[in-house]
Amino acid sequence: MAEKDPLEGAAFAEKRRRLMRELEQDARDTAFWTGRKRFSDGTMAAMAAVPRHEFVRERDEVVAYVNRPQSIGHGQTISQPYIVALMTDMLDLDGTEKVLEIGTGSGYQAAVLSLVSARVHTIEIVEPLGLAAQKKLKQLGYDNVHVRIGDGYKGWPEEAPFDAIMVTAAPEEIPQELVRQLRPGGRMIVPIGRAHDRQTLTLVVKFLDGKVTVESVLPVAFVPMVKDKEKKE
Repeated sequence: MAEKDPLEGAAFAEKRRRLMRELEQDARDTAFWTGRKRFSDGTMAAMAAVPRHEFVRERDEVVAYVNRPQSIGHGQTISQPYIVALMTDMLDLDGTEKVLEIGTGSGYQAAVLSLVSARVHTIEIVEPLGLAAQKKLKQLGYDNVHVRIGDGYKGWPEEAPFDAIMVTAAPEEIPQELVRQLRPGGRMIVPIGRAHDRQTLTLVVKFLDGKVTVESVLPVAFVPMVKDKEKKE
């Protein structure tokens, strides 16, 4: 990480503090579904540290700390901060893990993950987004994030197994190749469902004996997870 805090003394500081208070309230409000009345100190510290305004389009910087998703072009979005915090927290990371993220987008979620894990491998199928995210993450000093342009359904087999996997776009079913790349004892958080239809944030846990359990967490709305053959030029 770069030593300089991009938010220190910036006009975004009060907006960031307000967002952090909203995240605390949102955690309490959704505890019935998630089972979590508060997010971990690590999750909250990462959310406070990452400069979200660096990961949105320049014209959207003024609303970067509003608790809602934002378009980042190419039909993709940067997720609502509450959802970023929740999905990060659901992985129960302790800072030692190797994490796979599917759907780099602007790089914001990868930046958050980089502060609560040892190493992040992130895959983006939309090449312009992936290259821009790679450049931005490098500029900001997130040196433990590695970006690949490719099909997220295939995962990153040469780096597997992963201690945790996060999918930030919605497949219709749990991708079994990603389950195979999850280390026994690991956790995967993924939204499941069709585009413009009911989707459910889903927690997949693989036990040491290889048994897998699936738990529904919360109704959500994500862009669809795209396979390589569906990619449009």
